[in-house]
Amino acid sequence: MKTVYVLFETDLHKSKFSRIFLGVFSSFNLANQYAKDNNCYTNNTEVVILEVELDKFQEM
Repeated sequence: MKTVYVLFETDLHKSKFSRIFLGVFSSFNLANQYAKDNNCYTNNTEVVILEVELDKFQEM
């Protein structure tokens, strides 16, 4: 299975409602570096990086 990392910018409480999609990356470090380079870590915002497996089918 191939793993990708989805980057979101969100509020300080990391609520799902406030998430803004920023991109999909091949590694956690690359997603984190992009967030740092683009000032996504501020006093009013946080970053959420989700690990997702591609081509996976299962009941939830």
